[in-house]
Amino acid sequence: MNVRHLTFRLLQVYVAVVRLGSVSKAAAQLHLTQPTVSQQLKRLAEAVGEPLLDNQMKPTFIGTELYHAALDALSRLDDFNGFLQDARQGTRGHFSIGVVTTAKYILPRLLGPFNRHYPGVEVSISVGNRGYILDRHRHQQDDVYLFSHPPTGEHTLSGRFIHNPLVLITPADHWAVREPPANFAGMLNERFLLREPGSATRLVFEEWLRSRNLQLRRVMQIESNEVIRMSVEQGLGLAVLSEHTLAEGEHRLGRPALAEFPLGSYWYLVCHGNRRLPYPAANFVRFVNDHLARCVDERYIHNDLAALLGHIGDGAAGLSP
Repeated sequence: MNVRHLTFRLLQVYVAVVRLGSVSKAAAQLHLTQPTVSQQLKRLAEAVGEPLLDNQMKPTFIGTELYHAALDALSRLDDFNGFLQDARQGTRGHFSIGVVTTAKYILPRLLGPFNRHYPGVEVSISVGNRGYILDRHRHQQDDVYLFSHPPTGEHTLSGRFIHNPLVLITPADHWAVREPPANFAGMLNERFLLREPGSATRLVFEEWLRSRNLQLRRVMQIESNEVIRMSVEQGLGLAVLSEHTLAEGEHRLGRPALAEFPLGSYWYLVCHGNRRLPYPAANFVRFVNDHLARCVDERYIHNDLAALLGHIGDGAAGLSP
């Protein structure tokens, strides 16, 4: 037998005939003519090379085994059809997300509720500094990205959705906490702990300094928000960090009351505009847009994802809201 001659339609017709015990009833159920059903049965018997039905339309010994095999095959295809519908609705499947290190404090707040809503979706997460995630973005290694300083380019789509205030932190007993200077210029002699060049937090801070013609005199570079925070606690220097990184241990830090702080910054969801976004990834963006207030403190919400959703709508056609 050449299995390539066994088509889905042949198996479907055969199963209907065996179940109903009648060519005419099977034809009516399948919306076919009786001669067509008879011809399909003949083709199937020729493909197998053995009689499949007796004169009473009962399956032969070999016909019975083919009937069970056909049921298995059709059942698997029915399962696949259900899977396909779920996948097209974004309720099953997989997507990947690239996250800059600071955003790891935000991502669990988004993915936790999303996972409870879409338990059939698997998510792969890559975390690294901005240079690493930018490289992944350039090579289109992920479906969605979380940046605080998004890349640019005609094929990059982004939408800001969370305010990311950058705050000045000092040791808890620092003099500027007790008697804040008139402005930040009064703190330029302090040692500042900065992230590596290219870090979004450092980019925003340095751009702010240049706009005011200010220059730090003492700088130490540390490539970890946690190490910077702990180093500030121990009196090694001062720092400007995302407020989202300070939930743990904030009581051991000082925050001088300067009018210039916090500095304005935002978190952005970023996608590739020149490739189709997988259904589950598009559902993630929709979920964040629709349920942000459940995931994040309301004072941080600054949701402009509607434009991003407008751009990805065509690529994610058929999604349920």
